[in-house]
Amino acid sequence: MICIKNGIVHDAIHEKASVRDILICNGKITEMGSNLEVPQGYEIIDATGMNVYPGFIDCHSHLGLFGSGIGFEGSDGNEPTDILTPQLRAIDAIEPTDITFKEAREAGVTCVATGPGSANVVGGQFAVIKTYGNRVDDMIVNPSVAMKCAFGENPKRVYKDKNNASRMSTAAKLREILFKTGEYDKKIKLAEDDPTKMPKFDFKLEAMLPVIRREIPLKAHAHRADDLFTALRIAKEFNVKITLEHVTDGSLIAEDLAKAGAMLAVGPSLGHKSKFELRHTSFKTPADLVAAGCHVSIITDAPVIPQEYLPLCAGLAIRDGMRPFDALKSITINAAEHIGCEDRIGSIEVGKDADIVIYEGSCFEVKSKTIATLINGKQVL
Repeated sequence: MICIKNGIVHDAIHEKASVRDILICNGKITEMGSNLEVPQGYEIIDATGMNVYPGFIDCHSHLGLFGSGIGFEGSDGNEPTDILTPQLRAIDAIEPTDITFKEAREAGVTCVATGPGSANVVGGQFAVIKTYGNRVDDMIVNPSVAMKCAFGENPKRVYKDKNNASRMSTAAKLREILFKTGEYDKKIKLAEDDPTKMPKFDFKLEAMLPVIRREIPLKAHAHRADDLFTALRIAKEFNVKITLEHVTDGSLIAEDLAKAGAMLAVGPSLGHKSKFELRHTSFKTPADLVAAGCHVSIITDAPVIPQEYLPLCAGLAIRDGMRPFDALKSITINAAEHIGCEDRIGSIEVGKDADIVIYEGSCFEVKSKTIATLINGKQVL
């Protein structure tokens, strides 16, 4: 049981911060207000003059799958032997004791959506996890929040000698598995629980059923404008949910993306333009997309950008035109909405998980210092 006392609370709901106390019990925020009476037995954290934020959320990361010091070749983030692997689950490869989790917590990153990389046309299931714990089973918020799929250069590069050398082929392979899943689902429904009429079990198609049934979205890796439109086209063809990830060319097609209404995860923007489809990488993109009316989150794509630099990326977006409040939302409540977990995380509100970070100074500035990080009401820094 903890009381955070007299902090300048940026709750990610109201644009103007205010000095408030926060009472925490059983891992949840139970009360907020000014000059609250602290019940007996509560530990007090004096946050006078300090900024209090919701724990930061990265809605597109690979934390725990590309371990520190291992390198991409030795990692568990991609399955290069099969271009379609929807049956794979991130939770079976996450290593919570990797030092990158500690580094994330030290910067106030309390929750991430993490999962397979973008080598495969369909790579597997993303999970939402907290960044504290020794066993992934104890860290899970949602074990299967989205199905990763990928467009553009990566599937072409990895599978160019395995029947996937063009963007047309990538799109066709995604359409094929969506079509087969739709037919598989129809047969299951027609069987009406009669085991003699059920289709032969197919592990891949079973894993894709939540997508075709609109229970989880496709999480579509796409940088270039044409790839973004292809992703939206296929989602419309099959009436499936979709979120767009990376959105490097977003400024070029901001109005179209706003009309489409898909949630956008923008980044990584801090780094070398290592391939042609990254040539329009810019920290101006989030501001341009927000101005057009898009729902925007900022991401690191860790380890492409180390996980602990998530708030710094939001700060760089402010430098290039994003309003500070929009930047804060992009790594808190917007990110939570992007992964469908806004009922638990993403803002400082009564009833939500007590994932909170306290900063001396602004979280967007390099010179600022993290004073405390709480996850599920436990101080982990």
